[in-house]
Amino acid sequence: MKIAIITGASSGIGREFVKQIDAAEELDEIWIVARRAERLEELKNVIKTKIVPIPLDLSEEHSDEKLRYMLSDTSADVRVLVNAAGYGKFGACEDLTVDEQQGMIDLNISALTKITFRVLPYMSRGAKIYQLGSRSGFHPVPYISVYAATKAYVVSFSRALNKELESKGIRVIAVCPGWVRTEFFDRAVVNDGVIVYYNNFVTPDQVVRRAIRDIERGRDVSVCGVSTRIQLFFAKMLPHRLIMRIWCKQQKK
Repeated sequence: MKIAIITGASSGIGREFVKQIDAAEELDEIWIVARRAERLEELKNVIKTKIVPIPLDLSEEHSDEKLRYMLSDTSADVRVLVNAAGYGKFGACEDLTVDEQQGMIDLNISALTKITFRVLPYMSRGAKIYQLGSRSGFHPVPYISVYAATKAYVVSFSRALNKELESKGIRVIAVCPGWVRTEFFDRAVVNDGVIVYYNNFVTPDQVVRRAIRDIERGRDVSVCGVSTRIQLFFAKMLPHRLIMRIWCKQQKK
């Protein structure tokens, strides 16, 4: 049975991955994972492939166990894994609670890593793994310091894993957009003023379309938008101290 597993599927980039993977791949089922069960059920009405909703809060310590049991009880051949679950909190370090900071690490790093290694034994040659990173994962970012650090992990982990799995024919790509118009900001923005400068928004459709094209071309990082690619070029060339100074000036800090 050929399946895809997509986390963070209830909204934003994860939801868009469900739609585009449904169109791009020949699958028997798509397993969709998120906290909001009602949002997962809604996708049954717009996707042609059979949908298997899995309501889970992946930030909880043993939440991946249900997925492990489901995989062990089937003859699943996982053709696509998308780790799109994650969240960010923008704010000065003293304005965010320890639980908020740790929550980003638990979901953006720990859950992503556990799901990846739970699913890998059920993948074979030609399978694909999309890991949701961020433009902020390429340099330190004050006022979103923990979030940016979690995304730096995703970029490094994904690129290294892609190289490790090369001989097995399994491809891994870090999907690294800039600002994307999604519900992410409903949760990310604290006191509506810590981050005041946004530019060059893209849509989930653009991000996912680019990621699917890039993985087919053998790339291990996907960056959507010319302006974002230019920014990342300079992030590699300029000292991070200067980049942080420019960022803080943009944010009036």
